[in-house]
Amino acid sequence: MIVKNPQFEVSAVNKKQYPNNGLPEVVLVGKSNVGKSSFINTMINRKKLARTSSEPGKTRQLNFYNIDNLFYFVDLPGYGFSKMSKQEQVKVGEFIEDYLKNRKEICLIIFLVDIRHDPTSNDYLMYDYVVRSGLPFMILANKADKIAKTKVNDTAKNIQKQLNPIGDIPTLPFSSENKIYSDDVWKIIEEHIN
Repeated sequence: MIVKNPQFEVSAVNKKQYPNNGLPEVVLVGKSNVGKSSFINTMINRKKLARTSSEPGKTRQLNFYNIDNLFYFVDLPGYGFSKMSKQEQVKVGEFIEDYLKNRKEICLIIFLVDIRHDPTSNDYLMYDYVVRSGLPFMILANKADKIAKTKVNDTAKNIQKQLNPIGDIPTLPFSSENKIYSDDVWKIIEEHIN
């Protein structure tokens, strides 16, 4: 897909603030420093539309990126690292849960994990949550440029075996540095937004 005019549209914490134009939504979940913003920038071929931060845990709202009025990328706050107070964490957890449970426009969840590490206990919790949601999803083993090219496919398969032993969820490697994997991801996104 060639993206021509992506726009950051809104940061939201409740349904009154969500866009209401009915466009399909592709939701990004993963821990705080897994590279969700970099993923968005890579996919739309822009350097800085989605703000990346050297400090994990910066995203505290749902960020909606309008992709050529075809669909939204929705970046959810990351988990597993944050200087948020317990109170804030509970509040953020509640609006994420409300969004994932009740938002009819969600057509695909992209669950990002770090290819360099085995899934964490928080990754397993999120995986179970996404499975229970009943929504279509895929697993992206991100930061594939950080390991040897020859190990990328086997490592992604190993992550799939750990999270999804029956192998029914697409699991792909990804790298924001070298874009060689983005075409495969676009194919899956296009299937779900059409």
